[in-house]
Amino acid sequence: MVICITGASSGIGEAAAARLAREPGARLVLVARREDRLAALAASLPGGPHTYVAVDLTADDAPARVRAHVEAEHDGALDVLVNNAGAAWRATFAEGGWENVRRTMELNFDAQVRLTEALLPLLRASAPASIVNVSSTAGRVARGGSAAYSASKFALAGWSDGLWAEERAHGVHVGLVLPGFISTEGFPQAELTGNAKTRWMVSTPEKAADAIAQCALEGKAERYVPRAYWLPAALRIITPGLVRRVLGGGAAQVMTTKTKPGS
Repeated sequence: MVICITGASSGIGEAAAARLAREPGARLVLVARREDRLAALAASLPGGPHTYVAVDLTADDAPARVRAHVEAEHDGALDVLVNNAGAAWRATFAEGGWENVRRTMELNFDAQVRLTEALLPLLRASAPASIVNVSSTAGRVARGGSAAYSASKFALAGWSDGLWAEERAHGVHVGLVLPGFISTEGFPQAELTGNAKTRWMVSTPEKAADAIAQCALEGKAERYVPRAYWLPAALRIITPGLVRRVLGGGAAQVMTTKTKPGS
């Protein structure tokens, strides 16, 4: 089973690599910018052999490079694609303007779509296969200071729903993972984990990795991490005015001061 994971050098991507490498016969293709981290991770994982592609996914030739690697190293076989790469740059629209929206969409949405376009023929040929898109709870509920990030993750979520409908006939499942606050090396979420009232809001990369595995291997359609985050998403549809008032009040200050990098 050949599995390609983007954003694999740290955080959720690294945890997903560790989780999926445990699957019988798994051979991973790790994709990220930091070659030293990818090389060390590939060497540390069980099973394999595992390979990597050190590339900036926003580069014009990035999709072709990843596809060429899969074709050369795995004879074009590809069973799972995990679109996890992403980032967040906090700014209000008045401060960051179009440029902040552009660069966020370029990595968090455009790069995922371009890579999927390049690899989709391989996934179809290997069907049954899976695509797992890592969005965010911010892709269902937006808050001030991260509108560009939410726009990119809303786009990824909507595209995932449509892509699932299109590709199911070709044997390619499309799952969606929506992490909330995840405690990582760079963003320990100390303000939230240090408060008993907000500790429940924070999850781990390993739990996000389990959700990715469920979507990739068990055909799950959608998973929130932590699971309770489905409730704000549901309330956003049922009572949008209430959600806006809550996110615009004091509760929003806790939730916006420690925004993590994109999933």
